[in-house]
Amino acid sequence: METEFTPLASLIGGLLIGVGTVLLMWTRGNVFGATGILSGALVGPDRGWRLTLLAGMISGPWVYKLATGALPAVQPTVGMGVMVLGGVIVGMGATYGSGCTSGHGVCGMARLSPRSIVATLVFMVMTGVTVYVIRHVVGG
Repeated sequence: METEFTPLASLIGGLLIGVGTVLLMWTRGNVFGATGILSGALVGPDRGWRLTLLAGMISGPWVYKLATGALPAVQPTVGMGVMVLGGVIVGMGATYGSGCTSGHGVCGMARLSPRSIVATLVFMVMTGVTVYVIRHVVGG
């Protein structure tokens, strides 16, 4: 399995996430944690901004299509069942970890939160372990 190296796209994406995070904190005083935003949009008060932000996330590929003429190429290497199972596991982890990678890794670390620093370190170590197991043990 080969991973595509995309430094320019990654830089642009990171800058957009950073700008969006700063704007949300500056204008509303809210942390940009995607899991918290999603759960708050489903069951919490103050749903308007959350639904608007989620609509922006969902519409991103269509904005890309308007700019480039084609949707981004996505080629999953696993079936829908594995993706759903992965989503459930990530959701459980975000619940037990009191946040997700965007909340802890982007916002929490920027605020030098010890809990977020530990959570992000755990995310990164487990990501490395998972990639190693999938690529070298399971053979994916």
